[in-house]
Amino acid sequence: MTDRLLQPARRAWCRGAAAAGGLALLGGLAPARAQFKVEISGVGATQLPVAVAKFRDEDKTNQVLSAIVRADLERSGVFRGVDAPQVIDEATVPALPEWRARAVDALVTGSVSRLSDGRFDVRFKLWDVVKGSEIGGQASAVVAADLRLAAHRIADYVYEKLTGEKGVFATRMAYVTRGGGRYTLRVADADGEAAQVALNSPEPIISPAWSPDGRELAYVSFESQKAVVYAQEVLSGRRRVLANFRGSNSAPAWAPDGLQLAVTLSRDGGSQIFAIGRNGDNARRLTSSPAIDTEPVYGPDGRLYFVSDRGGSPQIYRMGAGGGAERLTFAGGYNVSPTISADGRYMAYVSQQGNAFRLHLMDLIAGGAPRPLTDTTDDESPSFAPNGKLLVYASRVQGRDVLMTTTLDGKIKARLLSSAADVREPAWGPYGR
Repeated sequence: MTDRLLQPARRAWCRGAAAAGGLALLGGLAPARAQFKVEISGVGATQLPVAVAKFRDEDKTNQVLSAIVRADLERSGVFRGVDAPQVIDEATVPALPEWRARAVDALVTGSVSRLSDGRFDVRFKLWDVVKGSEIGGQASAVVAADLRLAAHRIADYVYEKLTGEKGVFATRMAYVTRGGGRYTLRVADADGEAAQVALNSPEPIISPAWSPDGRELAYVSFESQKAVVYAQEVLSGRRRVLANFRGSNSAPAWAPDGLQLAVTLSRDGGSQIFAIGRNGDNARRLTSSPAIDTEPVYGPDGRLYFVSDRGGSPQIYRMGAGGGAERLTFAGGYNVSPTISADGRYMAYVSQQGNAFRLHLMDLIAGGAPRPLTDTTDDESPSFAPNGKLLVYASRVQGRDVLMTTTLDGKIKARLLSSAADVREPAWGPYGR
């Protein structure tokens, strides 16, 4: 493997790769059969009660838009869904006093109708039940394959209108599944559904990382029996080698400008962090220590966060453009896998507590003690949503490798349980889909 700082779960994930079968590189994304069951648990301190009525004629499509919108809103931890079994379209003025009596604050209504060219006309309105007025609405024409995306965009609209912050339901997520002796890199909706295959291999695939514009994924593949870093265009499937130096090549992380990446290379002996151009050129060493330096990630201001055991145990450090590493974690003897929120305020990471590896959150601005967000024992690979309000991470629950999302207070969690395979290595994509 890349280095001895890898968590036990990741080391186990990468052991015993099957030798049968070959690499399948897709020219663009291909449909994938693996589907997720989303289980939401926990209760937030304050949640806005929202009802999403059934859309007129949504039962004539292959997607229940109202259910997707409601699930998105509930998963955010900001909203509490209220049952709304009746059909109400956007052209109907709902009886808002009746909804007010049910303690509903906001109501979503809508319709789906097939157009003559085969597309679907999706319309909705959002109502302020408390004030008894319409907040707004939209209409869009989409192909059948984009009905789920249309529902996610409705949820984003509702989220932004009611919270003042941008939603993330229409963004994408990359992750790796393992099943049948094969590893598959997939790109899916932010709820894990509608997955498409980017790469299929009999050897491990780890550390997917989105480019800032969302057009490419960098990742590590062991298809040549060693760790090599690739970048792959999401739409076309074209890819290129970024790092295939002597020794191990691992842990790609894009710089905020998308023009270079940080990677961990052992070409000079120990594992150290280098900067390379977006085409793998101009390798430049960023760290120089006798220790293992790995898992780099950039903050929005361009500062580099990484893991090093230079102090005797794996801890997280931060380094600016002028060099010089500042240690950030002190509690516990094993702190790894940093990820930074888009506004630079929070750092999430995995800390060992006894025999458990748990997700923690550190406020980089206000300071204070880091907070554990989970009570599971095998967390890894955290990744922030682009609005910084949710985290996705991998864990092991009831003997299965699963993806989880959590709010930053740890009170609302959603388990994305795959029906077909174990799942690890999540990476939440940026805006701009």
